[in-house]
Formats: sequence, C-alpha cells, structure tokens
Amino acid sequence: MKLLLLGGTAWLGRTVAAAARDAGHDVTCVARGSDVPPGVALVHADRDRDDALASLARTRWDAVIDVARQPGQVRRAVQALEPVAGTYVFVSTVSVYASHAERGGDESSETLAPLDADVMDVLEQYGPAKVACEQAVLAGFGPERSAIVRPGLIGGPGDGSGRTTYWVRRFAHPSNPPGTVLVPDAPDLPTSVIDVRDLADWLVRLAAQRTAGTFNAVGDSMPFPAHLQTARDVAGHTGALAAASADWLRAHDVDEWAGPRSLPLWLADRDAYGMGDRSNARARAAGLALRPLAETLADVLAATAGQDARGMQALGAGLTDDEERALLAARAAG
Repeated sequence: MKLLLLGGTAWLGRTVAAAARDAGHDVTCVARGSDVPPGVALVHADRDRDDALASLARTRWDAVIDVARQPGQVRRAVQALEPVAGTYVFVSTVSVYASHAERGGDESSETLAPLDADVMDVLEQYGPAKVACEQAVLAGFGPERSAIVRPGLIGGPGDGSGRTTYWVRRFAHPSNPPGTVLVPDAPDLPTSVIDVRDLADWLVRLAAQRTAGTFNAVGDSMPFPAHLQTARDVAGHTGALAAASADWLRAHDVDEWAGPRSLPLWLADRDAYGMGDRSNARARAAGLALRPLAETLADVLAATAGQDARGMQALGAGLTDDEERALLAARAAG
C-alpha cells in the first residue's frame, strides 16, 4: 500500500508510521516537524496553507490517514486528495459525543454540533472541531471510501499526558516508607485504555483493507479499582491504599482526570462515566485486537525504568511526592 500519513511526528502519528513501515507499506508523512521513524519518507508542509498538499495531489495514494484536529486542515486535505486517494481514515475522538452519561453507548450516539470555524481556538472546542473534521471527510470521500475512528483514552509507552503512566509508576515508587498510596474512593467508575500500538496497527489495517465505517476505538471497560489492582500487580506494590472521597479530594484541591495535582483517570461526576464505558463491538468485529492492560502497564514501567520517583512530575498528571505525603498526613489527621 502507498500510504500518505498526515502527521507522523507526534506520539500516535509516529507510532502509525512505524507500524505501517513494519508491515511493509510505502509510507510518506506530511508534517512541520522532522521526527519520523527511519525508513519513512517526509514531506515538510504547513497544513494551514491553502497549497500545502498541492505537490502530493499529483501522486496516486492507496490510502490517507489523518490525525488532525483543525477543521480547516481537514477540509483542505479532503479537497486536495479526494481525486487521488482511494480511502481516507480519519482519527477522531469519543469527545465528539454530546453526552457521556450513557454507559455502553455505541457509534449511533448523538454527537456535538460541529465547529463552524476552520481553527479550534480553545480546548473546549476539541469535540466540536473533531465533529467538523468528520463531516468534511464524509462529505468529500463519502461513507464508502472513509473510516471515522473515535479513540478513547490512549495509553502505553510514550504517553506524555501521564494519565496511563501515573498509577503504575506511583505503585512502583511510593512517596513514603510504608508505601501507602492515595487513591480516589470510586468503586463504580469505569475506565478503558487502548494501547497506542494496538490502535496504530489497526489504523494501518483499516487503510490497507479499505474498511469503511465509524468505529469507537476504545479499550474494554473495567472498574477503576480493577485498573488500580492491575497497576499494583505489575508494580509489585504491597503497601496500603488510602481511599479518599470525592468531597475530601475536592476540598483539598485535588483535580480529576489529568494535569498537575490530580489523580489521573478519576472522574467524580457520574454523568461522565460513559467516557470509560463505550462499546467497542463494531471495532472488534472490524479486526481491532487489544492486548491486556497488564502488558501495557508493564511496558510503561519498563520504558520509564531509568526515571526516579520525581520523574513522575514530568509526566503531565498526578501528585508529586511532596503533594501526596501532605495529603496523606491531612487525611490521617482527620
């Protein structure tokens, strides 16, 4: 397959490029950066320019994979490449859904209104921007020549957000001698993780097989305590868990989901529980294969083995050692 990858230098895109190369495909990446895998061709281009893909529109491509989030970039790509590309695989997100209150929702769930503008200015526009991108692909290539892939939480080695790296790292590197780890008391919270390598391999197969459709590319759902136990088992953690309620955590300025001073993956609002519990039945029927969470977390731990405990502060999410110790002391004091 002659594959054009719009992206290829950031985490997911680079993993897709490597997967396609390893599968024997002829891969060309279009990006502003230069960090593409060895053996992959690179075309430097600024997709904010109207003529960014003009030179590539003179070549016949079996497939295009696009990871963009800006509607204008996707609209221009569809216009330029529709005459010369066989199929278009667009990487969207489950953030396109209008509600996350429903658990087990499939691809027929209502989506947000699309962003009218070509440029997403703030993160709050991420879901609407991806809806606009999806609509541009479907309008240009039609449903029979396009695949819309909606990933959930992507994890594994290289996760710079820290959402799938914090817990296994924290259990492997407790902040205190007894090894106590602060966790949210969220027994019913569902979580799901798709390994970036599984997603990349499947995107390449979709493109090569010209599989059409809209798919939730999400991991199998499991309760948050089961996710924590898997991380503990991988890390060999034997210390205690100090569970804290949502009210207590909020009162002590602990954030949800991601970012500094957070407990990653934790969501207090039950109306958001669908984020970790979407149906992946259609994707599995189309060949999506998922490795066990334990394998993903073990590889994360191996990839970060050279970092000390303070290395967690650079992972984008979680509590620093000092923050966790202070919170544990506050909890013990009542």
